[in-house]
Amino acid sequence: MPGKILFIATSHTRLGNTGRQTGIWAEEIAVPYQIFAEAGYGVDIVSPKGGAAAFDPGSIKPAGQNSEVVERFLSDPQARQKVEHTQLVANANVVGYDAVFFPGGHGAMWDLPEDPHVTRAVEAAQAAGKVIGAVCHGVAALVSARAADGRPMVSGKRVNSFTDDEEEAAGLSNVVPFRLESRLRELGGRFEKAPNWASFAVRDGALVTGQNPASSAQVARLVLQALEHPE
Repeated sequence: MPGKILFIATSHTRLGNTGRQTGIWAEEIAVPYQIFAEAGYGVDIVSPKGGAAAFDPGSIKPAGQNSEVVERFLSDPQARQKVEHTQLVANANVVGYDAVFFPGGHGAMWDLPEDPHVTRAVEAAQAAGKVIGAVCHGVAALVSARAADGRPMVSGKRVNSFTDDEEEAAGLSNVVPFRLESRLRELGGRFEKAPNWASFAVRDGALVTGQNPASSAQVARLVLQALEHPE
């Protein structure tokens, strides 16, 4: 029977020194949330700081102009309640969930790799054999985690994320604290990717990672596949 999936979202809202705001990319939380809900899974949302988790302003248009999925998420009182009142990741027991999922948004580049509670959550999930999914910059949550043998969690794993080429095309290569694709490669990840902005995701056992907002649905479906058909 379907159970529960824990979303760990960024609390970070400042886009480096640009003076611009960032946060969660709406599509990357709305699409997986809907797919998991339709599959019967409950979703809880936590963040490093707790409280309201902000959306990246660039990911939300005026009401009525967003995609159907984003509009539905924004108008869903229960979903909004979960985003606006996230619990602290420090208090989350990841072992009690079937999967842990990291939506993206540039904010994830700053706090998810640096927060020790996020790192512990990733390591605990992996040690317990839980499915771990991440999309776009949400994959940054994995870079500080270590496997039981002390090696980087992503070492030797097929992985994907927002690519260096996409970061360059977005004009933010010199704004983000590091380039995610490059960091994953440095850590020993077997990085695979598609052309800029194409939908792309990879699964390596219980680990699922996807490239960009357009990959949100593909990542969510691979997470369900990993839950239903463990390797």
